[in-house]
Amino acid sequence: MAGAKGDKPAKADKAAKVAAAVAKSSKGRKKETGLGLTNTKDGNFGEWYSEVVTNGEMIEYYEISGCYILRPWTMAIWDVMQNFFDPEIKKMNIKTCYFPLFVSNNVLQKEKDHIEGFAPEVAWVTRSGDSDLEVPIAIRPTSETVMYPYYSKWIRGHRDLPLKLNQWCNVVRWEFSNPTPFIRSREFLWQEGHTAFATKEEADTEVLQILELYRRLYEEYLAVPVVKGQKSELEKFAGGLYTTSVEAFIPNTGRGVQGATSHCLGQNFAKMFEINFEDEKGEKAMVWQNSWAYSTRTIGVMVMVHGDDKGLVLPPKVSSVQVIVVHVPYKDADVKEIINACSETVKTLCDAGIRAEADLRENYSPGWKYSHWEMKGVPLRIEIGPKDLASNQVRAVRRDKGTKVDIPMAGLVDSVNGMLDDIQKNMFEVAKQKRDACIQVTKTWDEFVEALGQKKLILAPWCNEEEVEKEVKAKTKGEIGAAKTLCSPFEQPELPEGTLCFASGKPAKKWTYWGRSY
Repeated sequence: MAGAKGDKPAKADKAAKVAAAVAKSSKGRKKETGLGLTNTKDGNFGEWYSEVVTNGEMIEYYEISGCYILRPWTMAIWDVMQNFFDPEIKKMNIKTCYFPLFVSNNVLQKEKDHIEGFAPEVAWVTRSGDSDLEVPIAIRPTSETVMYPYYSKWIRGHRDLPLKLNQWCNVVRWEFSNPTPFIRSREFLWQEGHTAFATKEEADTEVLQILELYRRLYEEYLAVPVVKGQKSELEKFAGGLYTTSVEAFIPNTGRGVQGATSHCLGQNFAKMFEINFEDEKGEKAMVWQNSWAYSTRTIGVMVMVHGDDKGLVLPPKVSSVQVIVVHVPYKDADVKEIINACSETVKTLCDAGIRAEADLRENYSPGWKYSHWEMKGVPLRIEIGPKDLASNQVRAVRRDKGTKVDIPMAGLVDSVNGMLDDIQKNMFEVAKQKRDACIQVTKTWDEFVEALGQKKLILAPWCNEEEVEKEVKAKTKGEIGAAKTLCSPFEQPELPEGTLCFASGKPAKKWTYWGRSY
């Protein structure tokens, strides 16, 4: 694969440098556990994040910069999200399909605004073996231009509508700086839905239905609070009519994250790809289209929001293992009896639909195991020792709070289910409190600049003019990036008559979230 025009040697060495740093950091770890993080979340967020996703066994750095190996601990989370989302869109009669990874240049160039938005990131196949290809072939950065020539072929009359397809696949976006696992990678997994309707009203309705599913994915599964809103004209999807998104926020870095997007493409692509149909009156009309997607970026957002100085903190709904059971041998106690009790406990929990495992390895101490499973973010740890056996109970330790409680074996399943539900709820509430504490309402430029310096999520009145947004970007540009609009929330606070735009002094038209972003 060629086309990595911006792939400087310094970037290519990024993975090696981070891997070396992680390896080097192991020298200072606690001897009794052989585990631990050498960077703190507040002290050095970037290095902390790299350590958490590697030590937590979510990813492994790959030899090609910006590419990562997604380990089973990550893919189990992806599976849970897919198992929620896929049945929900099937209820909407959206069908699964798969289109090829490759796209020809002439098709890619059909929608000028669209390809201009993606051009720097397109990777090209230029050789086959020892021979140069006569015509280079692009690797999809997204699939609008891959799919829509065939929508034109399949849609002829109003009875062919709506056409609603979704594919689970990978995409490649090549040229960028500062690769970050899950957040910015050259190849990533996602689902992308592409739908066509006879009317704009149908398209508008679906945009919001999908966006609500994305909100549920973040808030109900990943325990991450998000804001639903519309992107500015400057930030919308290239070639689309309008873009809606769910926006997350990372308090430690003061950066917003575009969590997932649901676009109304209008009729622009229909015009370029001649996706026409004969309506019920026998007249020729163009379809209205949507596209929408969420990616493995969701997992990175979850790690950034919930992780702590001990490692990952996983919400029970998505954790591969919800409960880890550890045996605690003591002096002359009957180890076999303790191990049997652990195995029985796991069976009881699994039979009740709880994802539980036992760590019965005898070459590691209980303390090492505690640190290991805390690093991996397992929501609940159950410890069983001789005293627990004698009292017919287990000790449960929560990952989110670190609190310990003794649970009678008789009511184990109900107690564990209750604790897991409470952990899920508490993680969302804590994350929401931290996010809300970062929201700053600003009404003047000076207030805006001050809040930006304090890593705030800024809510400001705006005149909704593209040139003003460009000016804000230009005036705030610095080493850590410029401020931009994140979204205009659907739930708009009251805008008193006479309110002026914080940046231009013109009459404000709406409230908009601003900040730096990933």
